[in-house]
Amino acid sequence: MSGAEIHVCPLSKVEETVNRTGARRLLSLLAVGTEMPRLSAIAAEDHLHLAMHDIAEAQDGMTPPGAAHVLKLLDFARAWDRAQPLVVNCYAGISRSTASAYIIAAALAPERDEEELARTLRRLSPSATPNPRLVAVADEILQRQGRMVAAIRAIGRGADAFEGVPFGLRLDG
Repeated sequence: MSGAEIHVCPLSKVEETVNRTGARRLLSLLAVGTEMPRLSAIAAEDHLHLAMHDIAEAQDGMTPPGAAHVLKLLDFARAWDRAQPLVVNCYAGISRSTASAYIIAAALAPERDEEELARTLRRLSPSATPNPRLVAVADEILQRQGRMVAAIRAIGRGADAFEGVPFGLRLDG
């Protein structure tokens, strides 16, 4: 299994996914107050937990994804040595985690076409519905002139699911 692979999963499958893939880095995107278990396979400094709600527009009492989240996500991804896979999880493995995998792949493999990457994401995860706010913020930070947003909009909402099925996205396509 290639180390340059991003594995996406729901919270309920994070330990299983980390163990199955041999990952040593973990990105968790969960709402404030959602308990994230400490995994023995992941050193504390190799686990980034970003607290945000899965919302596209600001709502009272909720933390929307923002530039600070995306910048931390990008710094964490760029520090990944790619020797082992990276696991990305959110609560359901459908929205924040799929958006983050898309963002990381776009940042670390800038030669990949945004539309091809979005179509690959859809093929790998029929339920993927990447958080549009995360994608829009990343599109601006990565200076993609709206191409990331348009590509994600083009694949549309994913199939209805309680939680996504874990999948791996290779950086090299």
